[in-house]
Amino acid sequence: MSSWLIILIVLIVATLSVVIASVRTRQKDIKKVNYMMDALEDGELNFRFQEKNKFNRTLNRIRTIFEKQRQAHEQDSWTKLIRVLTHEIMNTVSPIASLSDAMAKSVDDNGHSELDIKAGLETISDSSKNLIGFVQTYRQLSGVAKPIRKALDLQELMDNVIALNSEFANASGAECVYRAEEPDIMIYADEGQISQILINLIKNAIQAGAKHIDISAKMGEVDDVIIRVSNDGDPIPKSAQEQIFIPFYTTKKDGSGIGLSISRQIMRNHNGSIELIRSDEDQTVFELRFS
Repeated sequence: MSSWLIILIVLIVATLSVVIASVRTRQKDIKKVNYMMDALEDGELNFRFQEKNKFNRTLNRIRTIFEKQRQAHEQDSWTKLIRVLTHEIMNTVSPIASLSDAMAKSVDDNGHSELDIKAGLETISDSSKNLIGFVQTYRQLSGVAKPIRKALDLQELMDNVIALNSEFANASGAECVYRAEEPDIMIYADEGQISQILINLIKNAIQAGAKHIDISAKMGEVDDVIIRVSNDGDPIPKSAQEQIFIPFYTTKKDGSGIGLSISRQIMRNHNGSIELIRSDEDQTVFELRFS
């Protein structure tokens, strides 16, 4: 065997070895990326790859970026929640303290007062009841029950939801319709909780002056179910669109500000999501996704 043939064989073997090693490394890297993507989708960031090569260090850097973004978002959400809670509590407690102080100072040594004590006590009582109601609302927000899931036919679910809202819709001159882009769409969910979300969205639309409320459903590209609730009512102000899911934030005079917050919690408990897709002069659209 000539020396050139031996060299050629060695080169071929070396090349094949490099190619095989490269393919194996690539397969391992693909597995790492898939693992990381699954973890990020589930909100689990408690992983870290050994930084023995540049690729692993890059993945760890991406994880760190996501972690910092999540921490910043959580901090921002807590700040907004504390601000709302403080605002609501101070609005109730300050008048009580001020009125109590004024009543105490107005009473002379004989127990007489220039102020109407009865009216003052009634005001304090009403304010205290409002504060208790606020706290009970907060307890409701923080106590969303674990969903009891079962297979639900969307057509039947929507028929029931629309029927429950028919009286309110008719009185407001509004029409609510449902259409499915594919037949026999099913979701695995808690019927009462999902009905609560849809009823709340329909009610909000009617209160915003909507005359047409369209609910549609279709299958997504990854076998998820997408439900969209659209209406032609007054749009949500742009300044409020990023805050409507914050607890106790409301643009309505008599609103509690927890309906959409509870809706988001319910969807998260279903491993799904609810988002405001658009809100302008033509349409307001909310989208629910069930994985």
